[in-house]
Formats: sequence, C-alpha cells, structure tokens
Amino acid sequence: MEAWNLTHSVSMWDNLAAFWRFEDINALWVLSGSILLGMSASVIGAFAFLRKRSLIGDALAHAALPGVMMAFLLFQSRDPVVIFFGALLSSFVGFFIIDWLPKNTKIKPDAALAITLSFFFALGLMLLSYIQGAELENKSGLDKILFGQAAAMTESDIHLLAYVSLFILITVALFFQKFRLIAFNRIYAQSLGISVKSYELLLALLIVMSVVVGLQLVGVVLMAAVLLTPIAATRYWSNQLTPMLLLASTIGALSALISTQVSYLAPAMPTGPWMVVSLSLLFMISLFFGTNKGLLKRWLETRALRKRVAEENILRTFYKLSERQQERESFSMADVQGMRNMQASQLHATLDQMLRKGLILSQSGGYRLSESGMQQASQLTRRHRLWENYLMQQAELSPDMVHQQAERMEHILTADEETKLQAELNSSHADPHGQPIPQGKGERHD
Repeated sequence: MEAWNLTHSVSMWDNLAAFWRFEDINALWVLSGSILLGMSASVIGAFAFLRKRSLIGDALAHAALPGVMMAFLLFQSRDPVVIFFGALLSSFVGFFIIDWLPKNTKIKPDAALAITLSFFFALGLMLLSYIQGAELENKSGLDKILFGQAAAMTESDIHLLAYVSLFILITVALFFQKFRLIAFNRIYAQSLGISVKSYELLLALLIVMSVVVGLQLVGVVLMAAVLLTPIAATRYWSNQLTPMLLLASTIGALSALISTQVSYLAPAMPTGPWMVVSLSLLFMISLFFGTNKGLLKRWLETRALRKRVAEENILRTFYKLSERQQERESFSMADVQGMRNMQASQLHATLDQMLRKGLILSQSGGYRLSESGMQQASQLTRRHRLWENYLMQQAELSPDMVHQQAERMEHILTADEETKLQAELNSSHADPHGQPIPQGKGERHD
C-alpha cells in the first residue's frame, strides 16, 4: 500500500511537471482559452453586476441551449462557428424577452427573467432528448454543454474561444469610459448626448458572446458563476472600478489556471465545475481577508473602535471627577465605576492600556490624568457639551434627552465640525446643565 502511494505521488508530480513544461499542446490550448475566458467573462460580468442585473448571465446561458440544439438539427454539424451563432441568436431572443416583458406587461423583471430562463432551458432539454433519440451523426458530446467539458473541446473550439474573449477585452478597453458612465449614472450619460441605448446593446452583445463562448468549457448551469463571482470578490478589496476590473480579471485567470491544472492531473475532474469551485474559494478568501470590506478587517476595526471609545469614556470620566472634586489629584477604580458602569476586568484592561499610552499616571491613591490625557479629555468634554447645546437649540430637545446622543457624537466629531458648532452656537460657554464648556485651542473666554 505504501509503495502504491509513493508511486501515485511520483506520478502526480511528474504529470504536474509535464503540465508546466507544456508538453501536451492540447493542455496548453485549453489553459490559454480558459484564462482568456476567465478574464473576459469577469470583466464584462462586472458591468452586469454594477447595473444590478447579476442574474442576466445565468438566464442567457440557459437561453442559449435551444439555439445550440437547433443549429445542430438544421446544419447537422458541430462546427464551433455554427454552434456559436445558433447559441448567440437564441440568447439574444432570450435577452429581448427579458427586456420586453417588464416594459410592456405587468410582469416584474425578476419574474420575466425566471420565466425566460425556465422556458428556454426546458425547450433546450426537449430538443436535446430528441437529438439523443434520433439517428443523427456527430451528436455525441452535445449533452456536455450542460456542465462543460474541456476535454471535449477541439482546436477549433479553442480558437473561437480565444478570438471572442480577445474581442470582448479589446472592446471593453476601447469603450471603457462610456460603459463606466452608463453603469453608474445612466441619466447623466444621456444628458451628455451619449447614445445610451446603443452602448447598452453593445454591452448586451458582449455579455451574450461571453456566455455563449464559455458554454463548452463551463456549461449552461455554471456560467453565471464565472461572470459574477470575480467581481463580487473584488468588492472586498477595492471601491475603484479600474482596480476592481483588473483584480476581477486576475481572479478569473487564476481560477482558470487552477481548474485546468486539476483537470489535467485528474482527467475525471471536469474543468468547468473546478473553475467555479476555485472561484468560490477565492471569493471566501476575499470575504475573510479583503483589505476593503473583509470580515477580518471589519472585526479589527470594530475592536479598535471599541477600545478607543472605552478609553475616551474613561478620559471624560476622569475629567468630570476632577471638576466635581477639585481638591483631589487622583481617583481609584471604584471612583471611576461609580460614574461609568463598566465591568472590573474591562476597566482594568482599559486603564492598563491608557497607562501604556501615557494618558493617565498611576499614583498610590489611584490614577490621574497626564498632561496629554487632560488635553484629550478636555477636547472630548468640549465636543460633548457643544453637541448637547446644538441638540437643544436646533432639535429642540429637553436637557434630559441630549446626554445619550452626545455620548455617541463626542467620539466621531472632527475639529472642523467642532469649530462650526461653536460658531453656530454663538460661542456659548456652558452646556444645557450649566456645566462650563472647556476652551478650544487658541480660544479665550472673555
């Protein structure tokens, strides 16, 4: 058994080395085509995603199925160009129906999409069943279009896939500014005199072409994932469209590389499903570790915010204790807990953190504010009391209702906002409870 495992492992590494030496020209063609498809589908799928038409790719992929079968029945040929144009025509008919139904009937867009998808897919399956039962030549392999199979692709299929993918990428590059403007602000684009309908039709054509050309590799059922998963993953890394598109195309290409390699090492593993699995794994990595909206980053930011708020609350508590008991220099944990309801463990951890930052100093009788701590505490108290005044004057809230609101705002008000508040409040010097408002930097109370 150990000898078999060793032999199997050696064989796998030999196959992997052979793959990267590109000894199999067919594997090289499939790899190149898959990478181009992953890049082009990711880029054009981004515009469908941004226009909130995420499932249009799924519907168009299903709508292409009867076109493939009809093209085969009419021409008795599996020539890639014949199949491509048959699927292209069928998908365009599906796209027209999806667009026409909501505009001319009471059917909602999502219902129109579901109806079209179901009808075309059912029609395609009926035609496929008829072809499988009929005495026709060259019909083997047509069923692979449902889930895709790279091994069934011919050199002509790869050439067509490469040409169409390159056409999509070049077209997006040429009309990028127009596509971006239409995706984010269609009305503004119309006001500039841009022929929005023409560019929308071109976008639809590119989406349809991307879907149709990828059917042989990925399949009808899984094509939507190739269009949408990369751009969904990039949202966790960036908010800028150009970096998002570059990253989406990179993710698409990486998934193609992984899936082609797996399919080469294990021929029983189809490329299409593995491409979707790879995309899903890359999406999960983005979800957890993305530098823009990733869960880890959000957790770290929330954790840091809670620590900062706890520190600032304690700083203001020390300031209020100093105001009330001016004869004392230091205060104990019990004094702080008397005014600030915090668990002893949390309070102790916060005080230790503030000691390390030099915001407070430890004395035999407890703790006191350092010079820098006093400055921050004064600024926080100033913003708190200014906001209380603002709420009472502008929102006409009673003095008893403004404290909790000010507790939240004191942590997020900026220096500019503080200055504007002071100017709008006519340089008020006391809060609604009669407590003095600490002076700001460079400010003097007359």
